[in-house]
Amino acid sequence: MLKNGTFLLIFISLMACKQSSQRVLPIYNPTNFNPSLVDKSLKNKSENHTVSDFNLINQNGISITQETYKNKIYIADFFFTRCATICPIMTTNMVKIQNAFLKDDNVMFLSISVTPEIDNISVLKDYAIKKGVIDKKWNVTTGNKKHIYNLARKSYFAVVEQGDGGLQDFIHTPNFILIDKEKQIRGIYDGTNNEDIKRIIEDIKILLD
Repeated sequence: MLKNGTFLLIFISLMACKQSSQRVLPIYNPTNFNPSLVDKSLKNKSENHTVSDFNLINQNGISITQETYKNKIYIADFFFTRCATICPIMTTNMVKIQNAFLKDDNVMFLSISVTPEIDNISVLKDYAIKKGVIDKKWNVTTGNKKHIYNLARKSYFAVVEQGDGGLQDFIHTPNFILIDKEKQIRGIYDGTNNEDIKRIIEDIKILLD
């Protein structure tokens, strides 16, 4: 027969598991970000933020829009193919997350180049092949520079003020941005940090549940 202490331990363990499974991710708005990442028109917005519509071109020359990610959970990041510092680490870590959800069609990925004048379709295609990008899961994209800048500053908050016209005109962060099926931001992670990569995998599972 189980003693009272054993019953108590079992009860505590069950409650801990229940609380873990019921953990709810926050919803992020512009006021939750460093102001340097947010367009001045949104700096005081504290509720109801969603990612705006977009029109980009992926590594296969296919148009990528909000419709591509309809009813999907996805991670967005900003990068450029000639980046030799944080971008290779970010891409390697994104591949790890891609592989963790390889068989789950509800999870996708979106990478947006901050140097669209250099990262054309053929460059992106070569990059995607070398890095292990799976086309049906992950769109590596380019597009109109102003449109990309607006997405970075008004939707995903991952790029600081516009630069001086140099190679990396948009100074991007290492942030991975987790978007839910309602186009809301549900997590912000350092794409170069291994612990954050573990955390984002767990948070995606929470959204899937």
